Amino acid sequence: MEYAKDLLDEVGLGGDRIEMYHIGASDAPIWVEKVIELTERVRKLGPNPLGMQPHEAVRSEA
Repeated sequence: MEYAKDLLDEVGLGGDRIEMYHIGASDAPIWVEKVIELTERVRKLGPNPLGMQPHEAVRSEA
């Protein structure tokens, strides 16, 4: 995961936009907590710093 975060930092997207959790199926409250936490973090980071919409990024790679 650290490698992926480093790559995102390197291309200018920010490694804080990605996270991985190991949550069991019976831990729904923890899952909800983590979804809320990551959603708030990404909202604070703001829009895509590269200025492209996700579908535009895919098209430019083709």
